[in-house]
Amino acid sequence: MPITSTLDAGQQQIAGEALRGTVLDLIDLALIGKQAHWNVLGSNFRSVHLALDELVVVARDFTDDAAERATAIGVSPDGRAATVAEQSGAPGIEEGWQRDTEIIDTIVGNLATVIERMRQRIDATAKADPVTQDLFITIAARLEQLHWMWQAQLAGD
Repeated sequence: MPITSTLDAGQQQIAGEALRGTVLDLIDLALIGKQAHWNVLGSNFRSVHLALDELVVVARDFTDDAAERATAIGVSPDGRAATVAEQSGAPGIEEGWQRDTEIIDTIVGNLATVIERMRQRIDATAKADPVTQDLFITIAARLEQLHWMWQAQLAGD
């Protein structure tokens, strides 16, 4: 092992699995956001298009944070396309052009799933590694803010 950890083996395994899963979910969320960004149509095109850019930046930044935390505790992150496709928990997105309202629904659903998985990881790392848990709380809080903002785009329609 080129990188050692201050965590014991059990703590490292719990935190490492949670971090690796987070990396995969966030990579997928960024890819979903980009796919939507390129294929959105409709009267709210511009606002949805720009909001997708924000989502992608947030997902990519947090991906790096989670991957670097994994590395810091001696766990090699795996963000390969095949691993993302096989193990991400995000529901994904259909191919092709989509109406702005469909894109909003898709993003809300993907965010909800990723947030649910983040909350499970928050619980799983509470005792094993509070430092990792703190990162997960930060990620979940920002994703929940985005979830609210995406839902608000259709509220009242």
